[in-house]
Amino acid sequence: MHTTTIPNWRKSTFCNGATACVEVAPLADGNVALRDSKVEDGPVLVFTPSEWAAFTAGVRDGEFDLQTLAAAAG
Repeated sequence: MHTTTIPNWRKSTFCNGATACVEVAPLADGNVALRDSKVEDGPVLVFTPSEWAAFTAGVRDGEFDLQTLAAAAG
């Protein structure tokens, strides 16, 4: 990730203080960064606003629920 400012990383309130969560950060260019909270210096995924909107809509719609994925696989 190429940025001159340090992102304001946030964890979900569902993490309840756990260290094994993902963190997201809005970037100055409008993109959204995602990382593993356990590996702060690790890789960062960067999504465009439309990619992030599609992902979060899929989460809300249950597209990634384990039952949905299992049903689709077999």
